[in-house]
Amino acid sequence: MNEAPENVRLVGGEMLLWSDMADMSGGVTDWRGAALELIRRMVPASGKVLLVGPHPETVVDEVVAQAGLTGEAPTARAGLTGEAPTAGLTGEALTAKAGLTGEALTAQPGLLGEASTAQVALSVDETTLTPLAGRVAVLVRSYPDACALAERHPALDVFCGRLEAFAADEPYDLVLALDGLLRTHSAEAPAASWAESLDALSALVAPGGRLVLGVHNDLGVDRILEARPADRDGGDDQWAPHGFDPSYPSGPGALDAALESAGLSVQRCYAAYPARQAPRALLAREALAFDLPDALAFPLGARDGDRMLVADPLRLTRLVFRHRLGEELAPAWLAVTVRSPLLTKERSDADERSYPALPLGLVQEGGTLYELTHTGLRRLPDGGERPIPAGRVLEEILVEACAREDTATVRELLTALADWVEDSGDAAAATDSLVYDGARFAPIGDLQGPAVPPDPRIVLCRILLRFAVRLQAAGHHHPWPWPLDADELTLTLCGMAGRSCDPGDLDRARKLDAELGQPAEPAGHAPTYRDLLGARDRLADQLTAALARIARLETKLSYRERELIRAKGKLRRTQRKATAYRRTLGYRLSRRLARPRRVAKKVIRLLSG
Repeated sequence: MNEAPENVRLVGGEMLLWSDMADMSGGVTDWRGAALELIRRMVPASGKVLLVGPHPETVVDEVVAQAGLTGEAPTARAGLTGEAPTAGLTGEALTAKAGLTGEALTAQPGLLGEASTAQVALSVDETTLTPLAGRVAVLVRSYPDACALAERHPALDVFCGRLEAFAADEPYDLVLALDGLLRTHSAEAPAASWAESLDALSALVAPGGRLVLGVHNDLGVDRILEARPADRDGGDDQWAPHGFDPSYPSGPGALDAALESAGLSVQRCYAAYPARQAPRALLAREALAFDLPDALAFPLGARDGDRMLVADPLRLTRLVFRHRLGEELAPAWLAVTVRSPLLTKERSDADERSYPALPLGLVQEGGTLYELTHTGLRRLPDGGERPIPAGRVLEEILVEACAREDTATVRELLTALADWVEDSGDAAAATDSLVYDGARFAPIGDLQGPAVPPDPRIVLCRILLRFAVRLQAAGHHHPWPWPLDADELTLTLCGMAGRSCDPGDLDRARKLDAELGQPAEPAGHAPTYRDLLGARDRLADQLTAALARIARLETKLSYRERELIRAKGKLRRTQRKATAYRRTLGYRLSRRLARPRRVAKKVIRLLSG
């Protein structure tokens, strides 16, 4: 074993040869922009932060970056614990934590025991660039992961071992366990139950401090979509099989009860979508209690990765939101809790002063992050707020009309779409990125079109080509003949929209897709299990129809062959009768008597000529 960095401390139960971060696909959640924004708002300006369990490097870097810059004075946290949060620190450490620039520390009595103005005069550069040593700590069970974190962040306190063996010198103001509690155990000791691990974790939270806990849902929509059994997700790390712990929360209500029994009050519980591997959206239960607009719910069911799926995640996730089961069937929950502060005179309104309001939801679309508000979506970090467009997704309306074989509705929608494209349509729009309220179309999110606006006919051709590809790839029923390919179906749809398109327009539409980075052809991911079953059923129906046609043709051919045989027999009989007639005496005499007469006619014709 190599020598450990100086900031690594072994607490017992450490796994010397195991790494949780060696393969991120093994189950460690890849928290992205939405979670990073939530963490950014919760890291205290002055206070201790602890990360428990494996976290992506981006999360650790964000916490270190937020904690490494000085902010508000410690008075912002005063009164939460009944004691000064910096008690017992040296004068140098206090001035580094306070981040004051020339202000007297005498305004905070009792912190040093003696006020020294010599410890106050810090320059702006020193207070804003000096990392706050000892503020951030990490607890992981893997020794290689601990050494990697310690080398990456030398000012970070890294503890290596299992959660039950960790004894903190003092509690922390913010504890982050976004990966949950399953990877806080060690193979060196029997795994504790989930409730016991929660008790051990809650003991690390200071009075008035926060705990952010991630919990995977065993009945999440991504589990329902997954065709492989749940026990095959991992391998080497599953020495303690999951699913047999009765204390593991079975739903949001059970999670709230477990947190309250551990002395924690739930401030807000978020549902993470679309999958536990890489959530892109965090929606609070207050937002999920109402009908989400299609413009917000539709992107949350997008397919991600090449996993073997049972069903189309888009349709199933839409049903989950439509039936208001978004919280119960969420792939994961992210609970933000607070530990009750001690009873002190300064407790009144302490929570309101210390903790900013938590967002109602955070949604990431591509490289843009939005905050869900009561009136719409606000682009972060400082963008304006826009309302969420009302109406149904255009693709869903068209698919429903095709399933009903309602060609009149399809023609009406496509005609209105063509008019919108010619008037003010966006070149980057598609049927899955537009909502229609019966009167007008509105794009979902911010669409980035090409620099030079293309011909509206090419834009419409591209939109309908994408719809035709998606319609056939998903196996939806439609009123047109099944032998039509995507190009022929696109030309048919353009004709129904009252616009003429040719194969050259299809090539230009594909080039526009390539320019936008949105190829119309389906991606190379593996089809879902239900897609395979649907394709098999469609092929079976086509094969049955072909076999029936072959049988009819074979019957007809057999009948024709019998008719031909009968005709040949009749012909042979007629030929035999003719041969027998030629052999008769009358036939021969008539032939002989008719010969002189013919000769005489020839002589007369010659003489007369």
